[in-house]
Amino acid sequence: MNDGLNYLIGLAAVWGLKILFAVAIFVIGKWIAKWLTNVSKKLMSKANVDETLTSFVVSLVYVLLMVFVILAALSKLGINTTSFIAILGAAGLAVGLALQGTLANIGAAVLIIIFKPFKIGDFVEAGGAVGTVEEINMFSTIFKTGDNKVVIVPNSAVIGGKITNYSAKETRRVDWVFGIGYEDDLKLAKNVLEDIINKDERVLKEPAPLVAVSELADSSVNFTVRAWVKSADYWGVYFDVMEKVKLTFDEKGISIPYPQLDVHQK
Repeated sequence: MNDGLNYLIGLAAVWGLKILFAVAIFVIGKWIAKWLTNVSKKLMSKANVDETLTSFVVSLVYVLLMVFVILAALSKLGINTTSFIAILGAAGLAVGLALQGTLANIGAAVLIIIFKPFKIGDFVEAGGAVGTVEEINMFSTIFKTGDNKVVIVPNSAVIGGKITNYSAKETRRVDWVFGIGYEDDLKLAKNVLEDIINKDERVLKEPAPLVAVSELADSSVNFTVRAWVKSADYWGVYFDVMEKVKLTFDEKGISIPYPQLDVHQK
């Protein structure tokens, strides 16, 4: 009886110490993991790293540290962690294969955040969508279109195609093509176009606007008109000039040819 009791006491002492050490490893390791992730977060914040990327990296670091802590605690209990590592590796491979698209979107999000082809508030054409960027998360980029629709595009589609950022520069060039009839006064038409462009206060003086004959087409003489404006004024100037040209051409008796078919009957 005494031998059995002594055996149980010895066994409890051995396993009690192992459990105590395992719990201590887990508690201290968890504290160290939190401390290291906080340090990483502060360092990335000081380096002005994007908040989305910071959050993603900090979460990943914490998870990896906690996996290491749990394996160390289990090892202290005498459990063979080699099999756990193999299982984790197999599970990771299976999850990776199942979530290829999701992981591709996360990787694309990291590329968007690092290389910054656009930022929130920019007017962008990317991934088959055109609109203002409202949000960039780890899986998708959210656009608001001109008619107030929300378009959600996977990050892999955004980064995998052509990206046109209309807000990247402070100024943009507005291009028009206006045609007049061959019988109209070319110099008068050119003066009218120059006057309309020069009187618009939104048109920048440098680079200077351009009004030039660009084509002698089948039924019209075409002018190319180019003017530089602030990016925010682009569409306002574009539409206003179109309207002013039509009204002024009508007032000056300058025709704007349009396709027509003449039928002669014998």
